[in-house]
Order: sequence, then structure tokens, then C-alpha cells
Amino acid sequence: MNDRQGLPPTVPPGLDPAWSRSVTAVDSQGVERTWHVLDTAAADADGTGYAGTLLCVHGNPTWSYLWRHVLARFSRPDAPRWRVVAVDHLDMGFSERTGTVRRLAQRIDDLGTVTDALGLTGPVVTIGHDWGGSISLGWSLRHRDQLRGVVLTNTAVHQPSDSPAPALIRLAGLPGILPTVTVRTPTFLQATLALANPWLSTAVRDGYLAPYRTPGRRAAIGDFVADIPLGPEHPSWSALQGVAQHLDTLADVPALLLWGPRDPVFGAAHLRDLRTRLPHAQVHRFEGAGHLLAEDADVAGAVARWVADLDRSAPAPAAIPEPVVLWRPLWAALAERADDRSVALVEMAQGGRQVSWSLLWRRIREIAAGLSASGVRRGDRVALLVPPGADLTAAVYACLRIGAVIVVADPGLGLAGMNRALRGAAPAHLIAVGQGLAVARALRWPGRRFGAGPGAAALGALTLGRLARLGAGDRKLPAAPEPDDDAAVLFTSGSTGPAKGAVYTHRQLAAMRDALSELGLGAESGIVAAFAPFALFGPALGAASAIPDMRVTAPRTLTATALAEATAAVDASAVFASPAALRNVVDTGNGLDARQRAALEGVTLLLSAGAPVPAVLLAQAQALMPKAQPHTPYGMTEVLPVTDITLDQIVDAGPGDGVCVGRPLPGVQVAIAALDPTGTPAEQPGDAPGHTGEIMVRAAHTKDRYDALWLTERISSRNPGWHRTGDVGYLDQDGRLWVQGRLTHVLITSDGVLTPVGIEQQVESLPQIARAAVVGVGPRGAAQVVVIAETLPPVRRARLASRELTDAVRAVAAPPVAAVLVVPALPTDIRHNSKIDRSRLRRWAERVLAGGRFGGL
Repeated sequence: MNDRQGLPPTVPPGLDPAWSRSVTAVDSQGVERTWHVLDTAAADADGTGYAGTLLCVHGNPTWSYLWRHVLARFSRPDAPRWRVVAVDHLDMGFSERTGTVRRLAQRIDDLGTVTDALGLTGPVVTIGHDWGGSISLGWSLRHRDQLRGVVLTNTAVHQPSDSPAPALIRLAGLPGILPTVTVRTPTFLQATLALANPWLSTAVRDGYLAPYRTPGRRAAIGDFVADIPLGPEHPSWSALQGVAQHLDTLADVPALLLWGPRDPVFGAAHLRDLRTRLPHAQVHRFEGAGHLLAEDADVAGAVARWVADLDRSAPAPAAIPEPVVLWRPLWAALAERADDRSVALVEMAQGGRQVSWSLLWRRIREIAAGLSASGVRRGDRVALLVPPGADLTAAVYACLRIGAVIVVADPGLGLAGMNRALRGAAPAHLIAVGQGLAVARALRWPGRRFGAGPGAAALGALTLGRLARLGAGDRKLPAAPEPDDDAAVLFTSGSTGPAKGAVYTHRQLAAMRDALSELGLGAESGIVAAFAPFALFGPALGAASAIPDMRVTAPRTLTATALAEATAAVDASAVFASPAALRNVVDTGNGLDARQRAALEGVTLLLSAGAPVPAVLLAQAQALMPKAQPHTPYGMTEVLPVTDITLDQIVDAGPGDGVCVGRPLPGVQVAIAALDPTGTPAEQPGDAPGHTGEIMVRAAHTKDRYDALWLTERISSRNPGWHRTGDVGYLDQDGRLWVQGRLTHVLITSDGVLTPVGIEQQVESLPQIARAAVVGVGPRGAAQVVVIAETLPPVRRARLASRELTDAVRAVAAPPVAAVLVVPALPTDIRHNSKIDRSRLRRWAERVLAGGRFGGL
């Protein structure tokens, strides 16, 4: 029955008092105890027909209020029909104050007593946080017959030897400090609440503090801290070891790890440990979230989706044998040219250093054998922090050959982005140049370190040269990986949010190579790779490649002279450069001499992608490479390439609402999930022409999954076989795809759904405008169109546009424009220097138009 007397007179926000109830039972020591629980069944008039129970277990120093969002989510009519029970531990929350010290083993016993008293028979999914994670796992191991799944949020069952105990715990545990900060004062509780991101409201903080207003009611907070076993001499050590060492018995139980990376209590080492013990678990890292994950992120929504999947799961039908398809490994072309002494790779930044096919393949084999002899095993992740060139190429293919999984997070992510990426990918090994090794040491990136290039040996790392000597001779390589083994984790640019790791299998990487060949790249093509990822695919295509002298993190540093010299070095017929790089090539074209112009005249294929490429820019580049047919393929890290279009075809397509990116390549399917009036894409794809919606792609070279982003992956691939790109666009009557922007940038106005790119093109038709971005300011459904532009000539500081320019913009833009702002430069992504950060611009415009300062963009 319900018992609301334990709750405070003012019920904390988000908590339905009808959920509150008390449970009285005799504990394992023979004493009658009373627990306070929150239970959705207590407020359910029907109370029948549940598919199972979610058993939520809080940690220290919270209480079951932590799970209010989960209770609320599963109380909705559209939620999976699961009961939610959240238990206050004895001496915690609004449960009985026993005056006893209850250690881990007793806490696990207590939880079993409560579930027995509630009559829970299963199926049960446990959800644990902090110290409640270990308690919930202990219950799970004792109740296998009832267990349906395990969910863990920022917890640990073991303190890794390479990671110090959490500072908050070490500080609280100091002699004389523990009682003061945990019991006599609410310092420990307040410090824990301060970890929330964003900051908790006063009412919510008061809700957490409500059961702990006096020292007598806080005693168990100190007891919980004191019960953390950091060594074998601790009374709870054996109980925790018993949980940790038996998690392998849950291998057939679905598991979900939800994690907040900004956690000073449980860090990346604890997540790695849990992933090792539960290797089958699905993982989602909520970037920006921290220790109080259920406050920082939509844990309730993630759990609801995961449980819905459990409800739908059924034994898979017998597999139909698929036809045997010959698989050509990514390194096949290199192995085939093992005796070829012609040039394979030229590094222009190293004075034009040339590497032959035979030397490159020998180096790959030697490094592969050296890595294997040094303990790198199949499936190990190896992060690569090496600039494009012979060292990177050899390291990449050496790792792939022995089945190690390469992790590629290029410097274009910026230091903060690389830090997030590498901590999330959790590589076991790291290969880096001297600067990268120094950064890895300073930021404590995971992984055993190997060095590349000058300065690496001085930092104590085993260098690629020493690895090659270790693997020289006839040392046998391990068996090659299987086609469906993981091969790579490739990180997105981070231009539309935190960079995501896209996991590719060997089969999928090989399919990407084959898709690139459909663009006209092949063994007969010398390639200038002015975009770092493509420097690695030249060898896979059997094409000689030149890497121009430029800064990898700044594509716009590519000059026409550097491009021409690289072209001449391999007699290149193909060039790949990002739009920003191509723009600077055009701007510096007057510096070419006759020999360099002649080299560029040999180019027959010009590729530029990574962001929309204006036709005028392609035409200007073609003037420098008159025999080249400019192409601008469309794709993304998750599936590249998708479509292709030439300059001539762009001209033939004429103006439209967006950027025409052409027709799908052979083997690629494109569909559109039409947007409804609220901007929500349809659940099922369609191919009717003219309907704006989310672009969906199906191809053999689509990523396998997102790494440690289960929820993101589930959303992006909820249509089996399709990848939802997050881009919006439409198919025209001729089957051409037009891209109109990102789904997150769609404007929902009182006049309906607007996409930004077409409006931007209209504004950019003005001679005074260099580039424009369109954002929506105001509430969804009543957003006002705001144009932010770079002008010709550029302005020196951000401000409102002049009346004349504003009138000109309003005259060419189809929808009403509320305001026009001008800036010296629009913010773009680091990798491409081309993708405009519209989300950042929208936040800035909202602040400025509300009366804020123009600075801070």
C-alpha cells in the first residue's frame, strides 16, 4: 500500500507522491526493517500486464529520487509496459535508520529482501549507479533465473591498477576528514550535487538534500565511503571481488553501459574495465555528461529504447547461406607489387622523399611482424598520431595486416576533440610522432606508446624503425584477419557536434576502396592527396600518391605551387582537395611558372568534397587544370562516397533549392524520409521526387556502427540496412540528390519548414556577399530567419548590416528575413575549413539580437 509519510511536505519536482510506498520485511540478520521505495505499480490503477520490472539502485550519497525520470518515462502511455521500482537503501533516502553499519555483502542481501517482499519474479532488468552498480550486479548474480538485462551508469567493480582512486573518495577517506565532510556537514553530498552538468535547480538540489538534513540522517553517507574497498585488507574486498570476478557468467545476459565522460569519480579506466568484463555490452557515452548521469543526460529515454528492443527480441531464424563473395583485402595491391621498384609514395614536405612499392611493402611486413612480436594482438586498438606520409602508411597497413584495429582521430579535430575521441576509443596502443607522444603523456591518453619520426626515441618509445628491425628477415606474420573483423575506428570531423567514431570492418573498408574506384581512381592514376584520409587509399588502389607540402590541420595552406610540385612528382592525373584548399590554390595561381602550369595540365580528374563546392570555384580551378573534369562527390565519414556530379552536370542541373550532388554511385541507394510540418522525418524512406526530408543511404561501404554510441547508432540505423545521415535534401525528377543542410539546422517557422542552404545561395548571389549562413532565432514553430554573412570587402568587426545591404538581402531571399548580421569570418570546422557552424552562429545571433554584445563569436 502507499505510504507518503516518509516524503517531505513539499514533494521534490518530478516525483509523483503516488509512487511512494514502504516495504517491511525481515532482513538476513533476522531483524524486521522498513525500506522506502518508489514504485510505478503503486500509482497504476490497472497494475497488471507488465512485461517485467526495472530495478533501479542508487549509489552514495543520493536516493531513489535519482531515478525519477525513469519512473516518469515508464509511466507514459507510449512507454514499454515495464514496472519501475527504485529502492532507498537502509539508512539512506527515506528508508529506516537502523544505526548499523551495512557493508557491501549486506547491501546485496538487503536488496534481495526487498525484491522478495515485493514479489518480483522476473523478468528483471537492473539499473545501477555509483556504489549501487556493484550492489545491483551482486543481486543480478544471485538471481540469474529472474534476470533479463543489466544497465550500469557511471559505476565500477574494480579499481584499475593504472588509475588512482577517485580524488573525491581519497579526500573524504582521510583520517579525521571522513566524519566531518560526510556526516557532521553535508559537504560530501553538496560536492556530489555540484558535479551535475548543467547545474541543478535549487528545487532539485533541495530534493536530494531532503532526507539528509541532520547528521543523524547522514550517518550512512560516511559508512558508504568507508566501505569502499581499495585493498585486500578491507572487509568488503572479498564481496566486491566476488562480483567482479563472476561477471563473465553474465555473458548471455543483455547489458548496456551508459556513461558520462566528465566524471571525476569514475573515469575512462573504470569504463574500460567494465567493457573488458562485459565485452558483449552495448555502450553509449553521453559527451558533456558527468557523474550524475541521470541528471545530465536522457538516461530514461535510452533505457526505454533499450527495453523496447528487449521486448522485440526473438530467436533469429535460421540463416540463409549467402553466396561466397571473393574478398580482396585492403593491402592486396601492395602485396601484388612487392617486387615493383617504381615510386609508390612521395612526401613533398620531406624534400620530395620517394618510397618505392617494394620498399613500402617490405616496411609494412617488418613493422607488422615487429608489432606482433611486441605484443600487439588481433583486435587490439592502435591509435595513430602520425602525419600523412610513408610512416603513417606503413603503420596503418601493418596494423591492418595483423588484425589490429586502427583508430584515426586526425589533428583536424583540435586538441579537445582528439582528447575526447581517444579516451572514448580506449586504444590499447598508440603510435605517434614526438609531439604526439608528449601530448599523450601530458593528457594521460590510454595505450602503450610506439614512436614515429625524429624525437620519438628520446621520449622512451619503441620506434617504428626498431619495430622494423625486430620484424626483419623471414619472421612469419600471424594469420590475416577475417573480412568481418573490425578494422578501423574513423572519427568524423566534429563539425556537427562531438566527433563520432565510425567502426569499419575489413570488408567495409575494401568496399570503400572499390567505391572510390568508381570515381575514376585506379592503378593508372597518379594521385595528389591534399586531403589526409585519401593519402591512405592511394596504396590500396595501387596508385602512386604524392602528399603536398601543406599543414594537415589547415587545408587552406595548400598553394598552387605546392599542388603543382606534388602533381609533377608522380605525374598525377588525379587531384583530391577540400574546398578550402582548392580556394587557396585558385587564389595563388598567379605564382605558377611554366613548368608547374604544364604539370597541372596533365590532371584529368579533379575531386573536391567535404562541404558544398561552388560551381564558380570548380570553374576557376579548372582554368588551372584545363584538361580536368571537376567532380564533387557527396559523402561522409560514415559512408564515402555516396553520389557524384561533374561541373558540366552541375551547370546542366541549373539552380535549385540546395546543392545538387548528383546521382548515386553504382551499388549505392539513396532515399528520403520526408519531413512533417514539425520538421520530424518519417520513419520509412521513400523515393518520390521533390519531397524534402532526411537523406538515407544504403551501401556496402557504410560503417558497421558507431563506437560506444549505442543510442546514436540505434537512431541512425533504425531502418535495417539504411544509414540516416542527418542531412536533409530531396531527389529531383531525374534522380539527382539535392542537399539542403543538416536536420538540426532546419528552421520551423510560422510559415512552415525552411532549409538553410537554398536561402544562403540566394543571398550569396549578391556581389557584396562572400558567404552566408541562415539560422532560426526564436521558439520552434515561430523561428525568425536571420542571415549572417561575410562581405566583400570583409568587415573588421561583427555588427548589424547596413540598411542598404539588409534591403538587398531581403530582396533576393525567398522568405522574410528578420535581421542581417555581418562578421569578419564565419566559424567553420577545423578539418575542412569549410563546414559552417550554424549552431554556434544561432546561439550567437540569439544573444546579440536580445541586446547582448557582438563579441564572443
